[in-house]
Amino acid sequence: MTLVRQLLDQAERTPEAVALVAGDGTELTYGEVRRQVLAVRHGLLANGLEPGDGMLFSVRPSPESLVLALGVVAAGGVVVFADPGAGSEMFEARLRLARPRWSAAESLLYAASRLRPVRAYARHRGLLLPKLADLPMRHLYVGRRLPGVPRSALSFTTLIQGNAPAVDLPDDPDAPAAVIFTSGTTANPRAVVHTQSSLAAALELFRARLPLGPGDIVHTDQLMLGLPTLISGARWSMPPLFCSAADFARQLHERGATHTFCVPVHLAEVLDEAPELPESLRYVLLGAAPAPAGVLRRAVSAAPTAEVLSVYAMTEILPVAIASAAEKLAHTESGADGDLLGAPLPGVEISIAEDGELLLSGPNLCSGYLGDEPLKELPTGDLARLDERGLVLMGRKKDMLIRGKFNLYPGLYEPAIAALDGVTDAAIIGLPDPETGDEQVILAVVGAPGIADRLRRRLPNVIDHDALPDRILVLPDLPRSGRGRKLDRDLLRELARGGKA
Repeated sequence: MTLVRQLLDQAERTPEAVALVAGDGTELTYGEVRRQVLAVRHGLLANGLEPGDGMLFSVRPSPESLVLALGVVAAGGVVVFADPGAGSEMFEARLRLARPRWSAAESLLYAASRLRPVRAYARHRGLLLPKLADLPMRHLYVGRRLPGVPRSALSFTTLIQGNAPAVDLPDDPDAPAAVIFTSGTTANPRAVVHTQSSLAAALELFRARLPLGPGDIVHTDQLMLGLPTLISGARWSMPPLFCSAADFARQLHERGATHTFCVPVHLAEVLDEAPELPESLRYVLLGAAPAPAGVLRRAVSAAPTAEVLSVYAMTEILPVAIASAAEKLAHTESGADGDLLGAPLPGVEISIAEDGELLLSGPNLCSGYLGDEPLKELPTGDLARLDERGLVLMGRKKDMLIRGKFNLYPGLYEPAIAALDGVTDAAIIGLPDPETGDEQVILAVVGAPGIADRLRRRLPNVIDHDALPDRILVLPDLPRSGRGRKLDRDLLRELARGGKA
């Protein structure tokens, strides 16, 4: 059964129950969610959306974005998650790959991408917004109409006010449902394609490991935890946009959250504000980056009655394994090598290549990368071993860095940077923070005088904004070693620890 069908069936069973609580406290019942999703579906079909049509999606997490995304998938469309701040060249490269026929964006984003003062301010803040209204596709806006919204654009508000006839939804589990861009360059953007089946399998794995049901309250902005919440009849509590750590902690208490999810660096900030988490919490999930022992200990101390869990997942296949804080700390304190990830979840198949690389497959594996052949097994780029405790991460085959929720592969960006005028050589390294698990991104370059300032202006148009460096280090040469003159990243990290930006 597809995820949209599961959610609508749950909504039909408990129409009066509160499904969503928005950041500002506004509540939406299951019955209203169902009505709005079907109304959006009906409105899109009536306005020409066809099966397989991509919808470029530039709407931040909110009840409106959830309803709209579900309505698109229910109509047979594909949600193409966009990042308008990725830089104009990157944005255009992604458009060429995905070829969406529709665009959905907040009216504020349409206005900001057209009005010169707003564009100038955004550029000053390092955000280069594309002119969404000029894209040759059908447009849909969320929010009140503002200058810059195309005249012919459909209104989300108008769509949800319509009446949808009772119909049987098509139930094609192999139909593409979402396209998610990952690290890439303007020359080679990369996008993961998930089907209704792979997403439904992922949600079922979360539900199996995290018992959810009526009465539970899940506080998160993460769609992949919010959806199983709704399918289970529980309540999804959304934090407000640009939520501070103090506000996040306050809402955990005020809303009586039973479950929450944080990136380790974010949880550390929350615990700085609130050393004691609410007694209502039963599960604290950590993910998107390795959870350092210090953060795990603080979480256990702050929520002694909760189970603190660390989730190992990738955009292509999620979740893969879940380990408790107790298991991870016992592994660390025993002196064992590596980072314990836990036992693979039911249905997730693993194998270890001869060079130690972890290979994954299972029902929750994406169908592949947009434009490529179907994916049967995922080479993760992670080095791992399997022992009696479960999967243990031993390192990375690739020099991947982790910044918040973003996986940064230096090899995807270094050639494009090195090809810029005035740059002779370029390398990206990370200096990890052992307290938070996050990494500071450092770009080391060999180049002409003044190259650092020129790169700060130029890079937002060349690489993902999440890959932009925290520091730029200018060197006379990059350190190399061996007969092959291979880049010595370890020595480069040493230089960066004492280098000047």
